[in-house]
Amino acid sequence: MAYVPVPKDLTKVKTKVFFGLTKRQLICFGAGALIGVPLFFLLKDSAGTSVAAFCMVLVMLPAFLLAMYEKNGQPLEVIIRNMLSVFFIKPKQRRYATCNFYILLERQHQLDKEVQQIVRQGKTKRKGP
Repeated sequence: MAYVPVPKDLTKVKTKVFFGLTKRQLICFGAGALIGVPLFFLLKDSAGTSVAAFCMVLVMLPAFLLAMYEKNGQPLEVIIRNMLSVFFIKPKQRRYATCNFYILLERQHQLDKEVQQIVRQGKTKRKGP
């Protein structure tokens, strides 16, 4: 009898478009090939085949990593954006601020007192002369 594994978490299942690759992987591999292959043919005659192949691999590596690397369900560009915001954009020292519920209750009570006082003053003005 044939056995087919079914993943328990269906959010991790990705639709395959072509050759078992997702749309994201196809786009990234295509972009890497569009940059790397012409570079190889440009450098092959002047620098030699091995140097040209090494340069091609170095140029295509970011596209490959963007296509394949994923950690905790996040692609590489999200991880890089989070790291940049933590290291360079956000302040190193974050101020500690609490939301004290008791102060909010006191403020609400004070506002209720003011409203009642305004209502009482309005009633006394109507009863006046």
